[in-house]
Amino acid sequence: MIDKIDEKNPKVDTEELNNICDECKEEDESVTQNLILTGFKLCKSCRVSKTIFPL
Repeated sequence: MIDKIDEKNPKVDTEELNNICDECKEEDESVTQNLILTGFKLCKSCRVSKTIFPL
């Protein structure tokens, strides 16, 4: 069952949606997009580098 979001008890964690990459610590709008798609807070360039060099 889905709980309703009201003003007294917001369920949205705004700290996670701050568009700051966990790897390079730079702000980019692709961070939120990658968080929704993959579950990781990585910018576009860090995601590509992790795909090519996964270590």
